[in-house]
Amino acid sequence: MRPVRRPEVRLPELRAYDGGELEPEGDYDGLEFTEVDFAGQSARGARFMDCALRRCALDEAVLSRGRLIDCVLSGVRGVGTDLSQASLRDVEVVDARLGGIQLHGAVLERVVVRGGKIDFANLRKARLRDVAFEGCVLVEADFGGAQLERVSFEDCTLTRVDFSAARMTDVDLRGAVGLDVARGIDSLGGAVISAAQLMDLAPAFAAQVGVRVE
Repeated sequence: MRPVRRPEVRLPELRAYDGGELEPEGDYDGLEFTEVDFAGQSARGARFMDCALRRCALDEAVLSRGRLIDCVLSGVRGVGTDLSQASLRDVEVVDARLGGIQLHGAVLERVVVRGGKIDFANLRKARLRDVAFEGCVLVEADFGGAQLERVSFEDCTLTRVDFSAARMTDVDLRGAVGLDVARGIDSLGGAVISAAQLMDLAPAFAAQVGVRVE
């Protein structure tokens, strides 16, 4: 297994965001957003570089096709946040509480998701390279058709996860404290699991190849 290359985010001295709504195609550099409510706002195609978003509300915020580079998202929360086809590079996501986040077609490279809970994440056809999930809870995450390369799950709980048609290379699932695969058991080639996880997944593997266990 090749190890995950983790982001090294070193933020410069940040300037406080002076308020106002986000703008599509906006350019945000070296800013700190603290407890800002971005609910329903659109920053489609915007670029965030060397920024920190702390305890911000992102309900129904539109950041599709946006770029987040060398950023920290801490304590963000929201339902229906749209990051479809966005690019996240060298990003830390800490203690997020998100539901129904749209990341389909997104590109995640050198990203750490640490702590928090994410429900119903849509990562269909996303590309994940050097992504580490640490101590978080993922409920019904959809990785359908996604490409995962050097991705690890450490102290994570994965509930009803969907790996249908996913392609995996050096994906480490051994650290998951709970691994519940709803669909896509046949797409685990390229991943490594523990012996205990194999026993838990044995019925699903048997069903996949048509073996009846009585």
